[in-house]
Amino acid sequence: MGPAAQQVELSVEDSTPFVLVDGAVLRANPGQQTLLVRGDGDLFAAYGRTADMQAWLSDATYTAIDLDTDGEPTSTVVEPAVQPEEGEPAEGETEQTGRNPAGSDLWLDSFSESDQLITDMQLPEGMSILIAKDGTEPAPSDIMVSWPVDRSTPLVGPLITAGGIVLLVGLVLYVLAIRHQRRGRGPRRKGPGPLPVTEPIDLSVEPAPVREALEEPKDADAASGSDSEAAADAKEKRTERRALKGRRLLVLPALGLAGLMFAGCSSDSWPQFDAATPTPTPTQTVITPENQKPPAVTQAQASRILQSISATIEQADADRDIDLAGTRLSGMALDARSTDYTLRGTLADREPPAAIPTEAIEVLLPQATDEWPRTVLVLSKSKSDDTIAPTILTMTQADPWSNYMVTNIAEMQASTEIPQLAPAWLGTSLITENAAAFLTLAPDELATAFADVVDSGEKSEYYGSFDPVALSLADSIVQSRNAVTQALADGGAAETSQAAFDVAPSDDPAVAMATLDSGAIVAVSLVDQEKITPKTSDAVIRFGENPEAKALTGAEEASNGVVTTYGLQLFFSVPSQGSTEQVRLLAVHQDILNVEVIK
Repeated sequence: MGPAAQQVELSVEDSTPFVLVDGAVLRANPGQQTLLVRGDGDLFAAYGRTADMQAWLSDATYTAIDLDTDGEPTSTVVEPAVQPEEGEPAEGETEQTGRNPAGSDLWLDSFSESDQLITDMQLPEGMSILIAKDGTEPAPSDIMVSWPVDRSTPLVGPLITAGGIVLLVGLVLYVLAIRHQRRGRGPRRKGPGPLPVTEPIDLSVEPAPVREALEEPKDADAASGSDSEAAADAKEKRTERRALKGRRLLVLPALGLAGLMFAGCSSDSWPQFDAATPTPTPTQTVITPENQKPPAVTQAQASRILQSISATIEQADADRDIDLAGTRLSGMALDARSTDYTLRGTLADREPPAAIPTEAIEVLLPQATDEWPRTVLVLSKSKSDDTIAPTILTMTQADPWSNYMVTNIAEMQASTEIPQLAPAWLGTSLITENAAAFLTLAPDELATAFADVVDSGEKSEYYGSFDPVALSLADSIVQSRNAVTQALADGGAAETSQAAFDVAPSDDPAVAMATLDSGAIVAVSLVDQEKITPKTSDAVIRFGENPEAKALTGAEEASNGVVTTYGLQLFFSVPSQGSTEQVRLLAVHQDILNVEVIK
């Protein structure tokens, strides 16, 4: 039996921090690919799209291993195509350090081991694998790829069985032939020979004399009887021995045949006809457009990224570390965390923000692109805790060297219906200003339109464009404003102070991702400001029972007034032009952003 695997050693002539092995090298032979990397210290390997890895390595020197014209692996040193940005070295740092590939969101999967790394994979076309240590030390040069060799013999079992059957038939025929031959050895009588020639009778011949019978002695009769009995006994014994010998001839080969057929017959010695065949699952037919770009992330990749984001934010919330939170949050989502950390540093009974659920990704809508920035929409929920509301968010990767940052995040009601979306393996497009004309409301106009509904109510020209859920949210904002005004009146401060309100789009750009019905899911953010100022110079605004204002301003009162800023993060489903549907509110999240004393 030959070897169980075919092995190829990948030679690395020059030492560089990274080794990029093209997927064609691993697909040089059929079967599952096993990668073996050996070296001193921590070893790292990751696989992903070849174009993405080349973009990540575009500012670094690395070794590329590919197949030459003869199909043999060859290594080439690739110089940086993009010059890295020059910056001042940190304190105590004398030279530029490398970039550690561990933890990047760009990889589809990654592996880390010490001294020896072994992993099985089956890379499809367009994939490559990156091998390194920490991005500074030379990458390991002891790299080997192996493929399993099929040593199964599926015809051995059938052939042995057929041979055993033929052998058994031959043995039966052999025994029958012996039996037939033995039966044919019984006593036979010879027929009379040829008659003599007839001659004439001579009457003159005298008749033969009559003889007297001879009497045998009695002792001779007894001896003759005993000899016949002994002969009969010997013949019977010989017959029994022959019969026993025939049975042995039949039994011994049968036992040998059973041992041949059943000893050492494994599943590899038989054809496998009962292999499980996957049952296709009916899905919606989606026609892939020509020149379709790959999705920004896969399902497994998105799950890993979401878990990393959730764990990082949860740790930052526990430590109130805004710098750590800034590695995964941006825009209004980061501003809200900064305010929350300040408040929880003063207010001991304030609950931390809810963690992002990661147990199940209900919706994954990645942008189909091979460029940057890249945007992904995710809807996740918790399976073990029904009190945690499903969370919808958008995350963006600015460049190949950056991780995904959450830009918009909000909570959904369980009964909210999501419009029809493209499957995750296909992805969708990010709607730009040119494509916004196909929507009933352009993404950059959506926040302004909703703000006008809040301020003008039924008098707004956009009032009929929003569904009842969105109008209910607008009405609740108006009611909260009325509650502030009523509180001033109840406190006897209506004559000495006044309240003004304003809601407007924030500086964060809208994020719009196309749906299958030519509509879009649009994420926008608004800033809702509440300004309370005194009417006379003698009046002051006292914070009273407002612990948040005291914590954020560090004061008890404001002589010129106070401005409280709230942030609203909203997700809408916007229909296409010509549709009779309204703009539906999918999710909303509100945070206090700041309380500032007017100077």
